[in-house]
Amino acid sequence: MTYVIGLDSSTQSCTGVLADAATGEVVGEARVPHPTGTRVDPRAWLQAVDEVLARLARVGRAEAVAVGGQQHGMVALGDAGEPVHDALLWHDTRSAAAARALIEEMGGAQACAAEVGSVLVASFTVTKLRWLRDHDPAAASRVRSVLLPHDYVSWHLSGRRAAPWTDRGDASGTGYYATGRGEWRPDLAAAALGHEVELPRVVAPGEVAATTPDGQALAAGTGDNMAAALGTGLRPGDVLLSIGTSGVASTVSPHPVADGTGTVTGFAAADGGFLPMVTTMNAARILDLQAAWLGTDHAGLAALALESSPGAGGAVLLPYYAGERTPNRPDAVGTWTGLTTTTTRADLARAAVEALSCSLADAVDHLRAHTGESGGRVLLVGGAARSPAVQRVLPGVLGASVELPPPAEYVALGAARQAAWALSGAPTPPAWELPGTQLLEAPATPEVRERYATLRDRTSDWT
Repeated sequence: MTYVIGLDSSTQSCTGVLADAATGEVVGEARVPHPTGTRVDPRAWLQAVDEVLARLARVGRAEAVAVGGQQHGMVALGDAGEPVHDALLWHDTRSAAAARALIEEMGGAQACAAEVGSVLVASFTVTKLRWLRDHDPAAASRVRSVLLPHDYVSWHLSGRRAAPWTDRGDASGTGYYATGRGEWRPDLAAAALGHEVELPRVVAPGEVAATTPDGQALAAGTGDNMAAALGTGLRPGDVLLSIGTSGVASTVSPHPVADGTGTVTGFAAADGGFLPMVTTMNAARILDLQAAWLGTDHAGLAALALESSPGAGGAVLLPYYAGERTPNRPDAVGTWTGLTTTTTRADLARAAVEALSCSLADAVDHLRAHTGESGGRVLLVGGAARSPAVQRVLPGVLGASVELPPPAEYVALGAARQAAWALSGAPTPPAWELPGTQLLEAPATPEVRERYATLRDRTSDWT
């Protein structure tokens, strides 16, 4: 049996899976936590990945390794290849003003999207380079090269014997990569930082980028969302819904997207295509809050929600508790309507689940409107996907069946699939099945979405 390793170097931890290269069956798994915070010393990631690989080596030897990593983070290196500043991670928002300034310098939002695929927000690497220039010019002057988190970890695994590399998927989240054309824009990186810097070589999908000192093949690696698409076997026209603290809807498309409104981010995919994506700020936290307010846990909230009926007895929630990104309402608040003396705890629970489902359905609509593709599968992953109420309500709100893959580390699994692809030398990734996938179905409830949309549109001027 030939084994491969996939790594998920995320904000929270490094997770590794050891998998059969032919089938994707996971035979070993290990996890080591990362430091908390939005700025960290990236060398801590190297200690974590070394420990994960040591644990997996006790299970079996892998012939190839790939890294899926948190997108966007800035790893700024000096002459000796060591960090000159803490890595600023994707969720560090100190560069929000820099994002606005860079968009203006590029000629506005649509011009920005047309060139790099997305309208810049604080998560993008280029905005962090501008922040470094403006707030720590001494460190900025010492920067000689800039890597993404997955690049930095991959380079470490090679023993630094090869020049650093990345892939087009993760490069598309930097803000200095022309996603549609597939080439770096080093002038944009230089304009942000104040001087020229070295950028990693871009390795084509399915190629071997380097080897470890022990002779294992190292694949290109990719960003976490791109790896998750590989891990779930996403095909053109499919939509992957991931419900974590935030909600993510992504799809694979053969064509690039350039949405000047910023609703759809036009990333590249790890398989050679593109990965348009819509993100909501409020997802699982909607259920977290509702469970706390009703004095129960997630299981109790689901049970309550299923006691109510579609429409939640007239209760409707607009769940923009932390502001919202889709739609772009950063100052919005959560808004309830339809509460009466007959509203029950079950209705309140049901309304929260319906609001989450409607928000995700809006994200799906945005994706399909910008890609022109529909009719593919809808797949559901993430912690909140385990909720029986979400599983019952979401298909009805979408008006379509939903596939629920078995619980798995899909970023790490996608990286493992990429490693197997590089090892095989084949033109396409290996076909790995996901045994245990469930099909979720429910009667369509268009009236739920209609009432949600009415509240959403009515409050657009004051939330």
